[in-house]
Amino acid sequence: MRAFILAAGRGERMRPLTDQLPKPLLSVGGKPLIVWHIEKLAAAGLPEIVINHAHLGDKLVEALGDGSKFGVRIQWSPEPPGALETAGGIAQALPLLDPNKTNTPFLVVNGDVYCDWNLGLAAKRASMLVDDLAHIVLVPNPPHHPEGDFRLDGHRVQDKSSAAGNLTYAGIGIYRPALFAGLARGQPARLAPLLREAMHNDKVSGECHPRRWEDVGTPERLAALDVELTVAPPVIPRS
Repeated sequence: MRAFILAAGRGERMRPLTDQLPKPLLSVGGKPLIVWHIEKLAAAGLPEIVINHAHLGDKLVEALGDGSKFGVRIQWSPEPPGALETAGGIAQALPLLDPNKTNTPFLVVNGDVYCDWNLGLAAKRASMLVDDLAHIVLVPNPPHHPEGDFRLDGHRVQDKSSAAGNLTYAGIGIYRPALFAGLARGQPARLAPLLREAMHNDKVSGECHPRRWEDVGTPERLAALDVELTVAPPVIPRS
């Protein structure tokens, strides 16, 4: 199973920190945010990693290389200035994520989140997709996103409602390439409309992760996470 780390965003809310450094290379707990993802993927037995890049992407490639120093193999998916958004970035990287065109599920992780969801579960979740196109991880709504994105009905994901019970997309999901079949490579596209269409056809499963999750979207959240991980570094479980 391959993993895709989304790392092409400009990081506007992080400026001026991201004027000279791509957001995934900002440090928390003594190492770049993206390295936490890479180490967790390696520990979970998922060493085949694809990473997209756009803004200051050469610095990402220089810092991480082919991944050998982390015990993984990194392939790079470059994008044009401005990047291609989430679904567009995935569509661009499909030849690397599903090279044999077998519609094999792959894991996607947003590069700007921190979460203790066990990535070792990804392969098991992928094996349970069967007719589904996606399995996504949801979290309780944070203060900066109180309305949420979607809701769970058992293990089925539906669009959010006006009632209570909505949850926030964690930026972690397992997807089949078929979800992106209608997208042209090189064109920007958002993920949410594709997911909502699949939900309408009852093709999306999901789960709620009630533990540690952070959208590292502002300098204040970055600083708080840095303190947390410095004071009490987590132990990364191995699968």
